[in-house]
Amino acid sequence: MSARDLPVAILSGGLATRLRPVTEQIPKALLPLAGKPFLTHQLDLLQSRGIRRVVLCVGHLGEMIRQAFPDGKSWGIELDYSFDGPTLLGTGGAVRQALPLLGEKFFVLYGDSYLPTDYGAVADAFTRTGKPALMTVFRNEGKWDTSNVEFCDGRIVAYDKRLRTGEMRHIDYGLSVLTPRAFAGLEVKAPLDLAEVFQKLVAMEELAGYEVRERFYEAGSVAGLTELEALLGKHP
Repeated sequence: MSARDLPVAILSGGLATRLRPVTEQIPKALLPLAGKPFLTHQLDLLQSRGIRRVVLCVGHLGEMIRQAFPDGKSWGIELDYSFDGPTLLGTGGAVRQALPLLGEKFFVLYGDSYLPTDYGAVADAFTRTGKPALMTVFRNEGKWDTSNVEFCDGRIVAYDKRLRTGEMRHIDYGLSVLTPRAFAGLEVKAPLDLAEVFQKLVAMEELAGYEVRERFYEAGSVAGLTELEALLGKHP
C-alpha cells in the first residue's frame, strides 16, 4: 500500500500548555521555526513522503490556522478541517469526530510531531496485520522522552503514559494508523484521549506494533523547539 492511499489526521487542537504564554495568542501549528510556521514543515515532510490528503483536527485558535492555511495547493495536498466545537474533544474525540472525512483507514499524527520516517512502510505493515489499528514505536530507552511502551517480538504488550514499568524501553513514536473499528465499544464522551483507545486495543490484543528506526522530533516544548529548529535550519 502506498502512503498516498491514506489520509493523515493531524491533531492540532490542544492548548499547548507547555509553551505558554506564547501559545495563548498563537497556536502551536503557527509557531515560527527556521523562518516558517511549524505546520509548513509538517506539510513539506508529508508531501515528500507521498501524502496527498490531510485533515487538520483543530480546536484552540483553530480559525487562525485555517486563515493561514486555507488549502494545501502549494503542496499538491487536499486540506480539510475538522473543528472540535465549543468543547475540546481530546485527541481521541477529535479523531472520532473527523471519521466522516477520513474514510476506512488513515494515519494519525500528533500536531507537535516531526517524524522523518517511511510512511509507505508503515502503511504496508498495517495492511499485513489485519488489525484495526497500528502504533509505531521507537526504541527510546528513556533517552529522548520517557518510554511508555513494552514491545516484544513485534507485539505491543503494554502501553501507558502514566504507569511506567522497567520493561518499557520503547515510546509511542507519534504516528499511528487507525480505522473506525478501533473506536467500537468505547463510550461516546468528550473529551476522549487517544491513549484510552490504544489501551483498550492492547487489552484486546488488537493493536499492532511497528518499530521505526528514525528518531522523532517534537515542537511541544521549548527544548524540543530549539532542537528541531537546529535540524530544520540545516535541512530546510
